Amino acid sequence: MAKLGELYERDFVLWTAEQAAALRRAKDSNLPLDWENLAEEIESLGRSDRRELRSQITRVLRHLLKLKVSPAIEPRAGWRGTIDEARDEIAGLFEDSPSLRREVDGLIKKQIGAAAKLAADDLSQHGEPVDGVRVCLEQGGFTSEQVVGDWFPD
Repeated sequence: MAKLGELYERDFVLWTAEQAAALRRAKDSNLPLDWENLAEEIESLGRSDRRELRSQITRVLRHLLKLKVSPAIEPRAGWRGTIDEARDEIAGLFEDSPSLRREVDGLIKKQIGAAAKLAADDLSQHGEPVDGVRVCLEQGGFTSEQVVGDWFPD
């Protein structure tokens, strides 16, 4: 049997889910602990990483959309830099919690609308047309490899 702390080192989010479930199963023991709140607190640690992943995916999507549809040249380097920073944060999350990788597709689908609204707002504030954002969404948006990999629109 693997050491109890091994999963903690290998995949933090998965560890939080398993520990919370174990606490709930053990709540009938005679130990005077606040079992449900302990389990909830442990789960919240995993939710924090999920929220961070959602935020960084939204950030990448927002800037990929602007790169894809904006004809502007000047801000492109900044948008690419922001995408690179967000991807670095995502890579760190995956390093600590590899199980988060399987949530990327669902988060992209869930966050693309919010990212599109943010991108359209950014573009409209600078007098740029926003119809391209809608067209990009109609064409299918972006794949998980495009979001978390090293891909950039032409």
